[in-house]
Amino acid sequence: MIKIKSVRTRVWTWTGPTVPPQGNFCTNASDALWMKGDAMASFRFHQWLTCEVEASDGTIGIGNAALAPALVKQAIDEWYAPLVIGEDPFDTAYLWEKMYRRTHAWGRKGVGMTAISAIDIAVWDLMGKLVGKPVFKLLGGRTKEKIPVYYSKLYAGPVEDMQREAEEAMNGGYLAFKSRFGYGPRDGMPGMRENLKRVEALREVIGYDNDLMLECYMGWNLDYAKRMLPKLVRYEPRWLEEPVIADDVNGYRELNAMNLVPISGGEHEYSVIGCADLIRSGAVSVMQYDTNRVGGITAAQKINAIAEAFQVPVIPHAGQAHNYHLTMANTNCPMSEYFPVFDVEVGNELFYYLFDGDPEAQDGFLQLDDDMPGLGISISDRYIDHFEISE
Repeated sequence: MIKIKSVRTRVWTWTGPTVPPQGNFCTNASDALWMKGDAMASFRFHQWLTCEVEASDGTIGIGNAALAPALVKQAIDEWYAPLVIGEDPFDTAYLWEKMYRRTHAWGRKGVGMTAISAIDIAVWDLMGKLVGKPVFKLLGGRTKEKIPVYYSKLYAGPVEDMQREAEEAMNGGYLAFKSRFGYGPRDGMPGMRENLKRVEALREVIGYDNDLMLECYMGWNLDYAKRMLPKLVRYEPRWLEEPVIADDVNGYRELNAMNLVPISGGEHEYSVIGCADLIRSGAVSVMQYDTNRVGGITAAQKINAIAEAFQVPVIPHAGQAHNYHLTMANTNCPMSEYFPVFDVEVGNELFYYLFDGDPEAQDGFLQLDDDMPGLGISISDRYIDHFEISE
């Protein structure tokens, strides 16, 4: 019988060129503080963790994590790896509960759940490779001919630059776009006008037959968001993402109940039960858990089922192969987020520099191979000279 033989973690620190920080680039939770320098600094992740779960026959499944990689590595090496070594990789439900319950006192949120996610994603990749099937086939199979994706960048900047980027994306065949706000409560009414100016400018380029999603990344508060929502209605956004900090569930609920603009969130929720509470209470109209944080593919499938029962669509946060497999296997996942290949800026871009095999969008869609086992990715050596690697 196949058993899990080892778990190997590595932290990859990017040392290559990066796009320098820009002012009013994207709102975030730090905007509520008086501070100097780059307010996005703590949200940039120029490190990534890989987690390789090896079976007794030598087959290796690959998982990953972008949240606090050095801490996640220590948690996996010292706590989680010993819990899965020697176990049957096909006992995914048992393995997940074992990791979750034996570290519950300290690991059920944040770093602990991110560690579980990395191992769980690797185990699903391993299972697919062992049976010669793509992960989406193990999750229920193909529900779409191909996956629609939305172009996820358009960080706040000069209006002309944002319009030029949107036009280039339109020429690339995209039919949906997500932009970031650059101004929040501390910027007052002038900041509101700057936000609205950019939304209007983007609509001028993409028109009203294409979807436009708007991202706050926790940079607003309830009062500011309530003032902004009526002003945004005319631009017909598909959703407003993370308008307040993740813990303000009542704020999400109140904003969503205004029924002006659909509210999305869940990226910074770390449990099945937490996501269920967001859905059940009407706090979100779109669920956007992060598979890397919420407990991996095992947990994500449970959330998908809960969301479908409430007819709340699920669009996992970020691109990446594991999210595409979940989207392909679920009718309640209508589309995927897609970060275009770009110079390293916030850190989402590192996935393309670290892995081979992640599907690339063509004309606003991407495809998964029915004959590619597992998640279809491998660790690349193309840019290895631009990484420092910690074992």
